[in-house]
Amino acid sequence: MSSHGNDPRQPSAAKPYVAPVIAPQDLPIDYAGFIAVIFGVAGVMFRYKLSSWLALIFCAQSIANMRNVENDLKQVMMAMMNLEKEERIRCLSQ
Repeated sequence: MSSHGNDPRQPSAAKPYVAPVIAPQDLPIDYAGFIAVIFGVAGVMFRYKLSSWLALIFCAQSIANMRNVENDLKQVMMAMMNLEKEERIRCLSQ
C-alpha cells in the first residue's frame, strides 16, 4: 500500500515520553481515599451498611488510581482498617 521510500516521517527523531517528576506535596488530593475514610468512619459510628459499601467502593477506586504509593498507601490502609473494624463491630453486636 505505501512505499517506505516516500515516507516523510523520521523515526530516528522520535523520543520516548518521560513523565515529569512531581514532589509528593504538589500531587493532587486523592478525593476517593478521603471519601472512603469518611464513609468508613460513618459506617462504624452509625452502623450503616450502605456507608460501609460506599467506603469499600471508594477505597477500591483510590487503589486503582494510586500514583504515589508511599503517600496514598497510608490513606488507603486507614480506610481498609476502618472497614475491617466496622465489620468486627457489626458481627459482635449481632
